[in-house]
Amino acid sequence: MDFRYLAKQFNNAPFTRQVMLDILKDYKRPNDKISELIKSGDLILLKRGLYMPGSNTDLTTPEPFLIANYLWGPSYISLETALSYWGLIPERVFEISSVTMKLSKKIKTSVGRFAYRFMPSPYYSFGIRSVELASRQVALVATPEKALCDKIISTAGLTLRSITQTSNFLMEDLRIDREGLQKLNLKELNS
Repeated sequence: MDFRYLAKQFNNAPFTRQVMLDILKDYKRPNDKISELIKSGDLILLKRGLYMPGSNTDLTTPEPFLIANYLWGPSYISLETALSYWGLIPERVFEISSVTMKLSKKIKTSVGRFAYRFMPSPYYSFGIRSVELASRQVALVATPEKALCDKIISTAGLTLRSITQTSNFLMEDLRIDREGLQKLNLKELNS
């Protein structure tokens, strides 16, 4: 049976080891088949036990945000990545930044770099949205307000003691324009 045909039904997220074993259940030695698929370019190893379709297949590849959610979880896209996604900062982001309840970590894969920052449990769960990035591909992303709070909290040495300091940090350091700041939900920021 062809791997591409079998994998189509699981094609909305990275393949976990369990999914791969289910896809290859008719093979006597599924681990050997996984190795063969990686060598042929039909499968890309993201990390041990996590794979995605290779460029040699006609399968849809998972969105980078979705890959980030799977690589080190539980996690959600936040910080500069989410601020850029929501259009609050003008810079393009080259490393996907996420927040997690696990230890902080950086992961480099063949599809990009991923950074994870620890946040404590009660703070972690507030302000997260499920965002559909592509057909049947949904990732967890911080709301604009949550991403901004995450950025402020995680910036080392930052102490905001006045409106002027806060304004300078937001508009000069992060380069968020006034219009972007006015769109933020103040009730969500206050809570």
